[in-house]
Amino acid sequence: MLICKDLSVGYNGKPVASGINFTVEHGDYVCIVGENGSGKSTLLRTILSLIPPVSGEIVWTDEYQKKETGYLPQRTDVQKDFPASVLEIVLSGFQGKMGLRPFYSKKEKYLALEKLAILKMDSFAKQSFKELSGGQQQRVLLARALCATENLLVLDEPVAALDAESSKEFYDEIKNLNEKGVSILMITHDLVAAKKYSNKIVRLGENK
Repeated sequence: MLICKDLSVGYNGKPVASGINFTVEHGDYVCIVGENGSGKSTLLRTILSLIPPVSGEIVWTDEYQKKETGYLPQRTDVQKDFPASVLEIVLSGFQGKMGLRPFYSKKEKYLALEKLAILKMDSFAKQSFKELSGGQQQRVLLARALCATENLLVLDEPVAALDAESSKEFYDEIKNLNEKGVSILMITHDLVAAKKYSNKIVRLGENK
């Protein structure tokens, strides 16, 4: 799906991580691990074309383009208190595909409810997002990312603000999606979970 070749990532031409080489193939579950400041989030932002690489390259196959990527960023207080319904949050995942069209289609509304159902959150569709628990909010945001694509999900510390039980439930949901064919690229501090769930681990910040 994508190949990182001799990649260096950073800001203003100054690398924070270099010599990065890995591939994400269809069906992979790839975890990026490393200490704080090792460049994990910078790597994800580079892959998503939010910032340019310092050097090296990222090659996407013809079949899987950057636009075929669903992104779940780190959870913030702004997200937590967002004043919208669960369905409105999930529908916003289609915005990148809508062009100048101002309204969601019936098909998009159906698909949004379908994604919520996959994550067992369809009964909350009309509820306010800010009234949900942290684990429930992450499932909703995951459903939103699935509306953007079913090919590749990019997740930045998705369980960082969750308790142990909610974290396990979320990891199980991600693994279930992966087993259904969704490729996963995830940043995590949880090396135990990375070893348990992923088939590839990219470790940043260590000498080769």
